[in-house]
Amino acid sequence: MNHGPGLSHPPYPSGLILAGRRVVVVGGGHVAARRLPAFLDAGAAVTVVSPVVDPVVREAAAKGQVTLVEREYEPGDLAGAWYAMASTDRPAVNAAVLEEASAARIFCVRADDAPLGTAWTPAVGHHAETTVAVLSNRDPARSARTRDRLLDALQADEGADG
Repeated sequence: MNHGPGLSHPPYPSGLILAGRRVVVVGGGHVAARRLPAFLDAGAAVTVVSPVVDPVVREAAAKGQVTLVEREYEPGDLAGAWYAMASTDRPAVNAAVLEEASAARIFCVRADDAPLGTAWTPAVGHHAETTVAVLSNRDPARSARTRDRLLDALQADEGADG
C-alpha cells in the first residue's frame, strides 16, 4: 500500500481534545484563516504568530478569540503547546517550526508539505452527533469527495428511518 512520499505506514486516526489546550499557528494567512474556526470550535486556546495577518485572523484576535503575536516566528514560540500548525509561505520557517515541535513532542501539521509533518488535517464534516474525518493519502479533493458521500449517506439513512 502506498502512503505517499517516504511514508511506509498510514497515519493513525485520532480525535484530539483541544479544549483549553494551547494550539500555536505559525503563519496568519489564508490557510490559518481557513483552519481557525475548527480550532475555535474545539475550544482550543489559539495563538497565531505572524507578521502578516488575514482579516479573519485579525477579527478573531479583536474579539479575544485568539492571541495574536505580530512578528516572525522565533524558537520557543511553541512552549506549552499541545498542537502546532506551520502555515507560512516560507518552507525554511515551516521546517523550523516542525523541528521545534518534534523536539518538544508536539504534533505539527505542515501546510506547505504535508507528508513532512507529524500530523495531517483531514476533510471534516458533521452530521447530528457524528463527526466524519477523511484522510485520502494526501489527496484533499478525494478526501472532500469521500467526506461528502459519507455525509450524504448519513443524511439519507436518517431520512429512511424517519
